[in-house]
Amino acid sequence: MKHIHIFVWILCACFVSVAWRQQAVNTGRNWSEFHRANMMRWKVYEHVLDVNNVGNLGLKWSYTTKGQVDSSPAVVNGVVYIGSGYFQIGIVYALNARTGAKLWSHKLAESVEPAPAVADGVVYVGSGDHNLYALNASTGTKLWSYTTGDWVESSPAVANGVVYVGSLDGNVYALSASTGALLWTYTTGDWVYSSPAVAKGVVYISSHDGNLYALDATTGTKLWSYAAGGGSSPAVANGMVYVSSTDGKVYAFGLK
Repeated sequence: MKHIHIFVWILCACFVSVAWRQQAVNTGRNWSEFHRANMMRWKVYEHVLDVNNVGNLGLKWSYTTKGQVDSSPAVVNGVVYIGSGYFQIGIVYALNARTGAKLWSHKLAESVEPAPAVADGVVYVGSGDHNLYALNASTGTKLWSYTTGDWVESSPAVANGVVYVGSLDGNVYALSASTGALLWTYTTGDWVYSSPAVAKGVVYISSHDGNLYALDATTGTKLWSYAAGGGSSPAVANGMVYVSSTDGKVYAFGLK
């Protein structure tokens, strides 16, 4: 990976931390992972930015990392968590949300492309070194790691004390959020770079084998699958599952 500098731009009129957690705590203040419990990505608790003032956004700060930034940020309790990568080094950063000052960084053996998930004071993030890491959200200290068989480009989801994540080794993993112990795996037919959506005891995830899967969140048992061509991370809302595909289609699934 080329050694280049990428700016993490934070644009706001008055910065408000926005994130959601799978287990709703301080749901109006944080944006803690790729999906929240009902899969919605809009910020219903935003009270500052709207159609009348968003045109007045101005740059408040930027932070120069040591490499390319493909990771999406998570914002929790006034801290921005983000990953980057250069050459064969990955770094997870924690930045002050109002000033951009670095609070801590944690170096990994390969790039960090997926978005971190933050829950109960822990940052969960995957890396190209095949590992999923759990870092202390306040200090960056490694709490545990779990080694998969290939790159982890899937953004993890955290629900009910379990971390769900996919790997390019073709497996979906369920790990104890507190210890990293393996609870179950489900093997698909190809890479899993899709990020899981977890809703009402079901894990929804796509695989490069062309299928969208619904797995039992407790056991990993396959409940349903559909040959949707493989592709995006699914979204679940109002009794429907939505996913886009490499076949150029967008699919919506509901009860028969």
